Amino acid sequence: MRSISVTMSVTLDGVVQGLGRPDEDTRGGFAHGGWGNGYSDEVMAREMSRAGDMLFGRRTWEDFVGAWAGRDDGNPFSTHMNAATKYVASTTLEDADAWQNSVLLAGDAEKTVAELKAQPGNDLSVIGSASLVHTLHAAGLVDRYTLLIHPLTLGAGRRLFEGPAPLTEFTLTSSVPTTKGVIIARYERR
Repeated sequence: MRSISVTMSVTLDGVVQGLGRPDEDTRGGFAHGGWGNGYSDEVMAREMSRAGDMLFGRRTWEDFVGAWAGRDDGNPFSTHMNAATKYVASTTLEDADAWQNSVLLAGDAEKTVAELKAQPGNDLSVIGSASLVHTLHAAGLVDRYTLLIHPLTLGAGRRLFEGPAPLTEFTLTSSVPTTKGVIIARYERR
């Protein structure tokens, strides 16, 4: 059985929306896009390099296709992203041909991801994909979280844990501060 790990950048007030750029996710009139810029450093880069297969929601996968597909810049993360098997959960995509090594999980994400998790294979890593994470968390499918807690509040935007979800306890297994004030905290499901 595979495990599912979620890596999510989050503000002190729990916002996960629009990390990378101003136009990344403006749903609900969100005006703080790009809030994560300026926080990357060598500590974060080292801590983010994890082996395994990737799991995305449609929206994040499409965004990553534009940023990473076919990128050959010598960056180890680019190499990993292009070489990894990438599963994309979607009810609307017809295929996942736009990015090499991508596999479409068509239909209900809770069902298709649970089936994938039950199969033998590499562990699965989710980066971003807040809507997918909400679904997987509510279904009890997330085994661990790596939260990159950024030292700022936004007061608005989609939060990591919104809506109904079961009581779930986690144990802090490690924490590392970066040179830019981000805390990288790893939690395992109890």
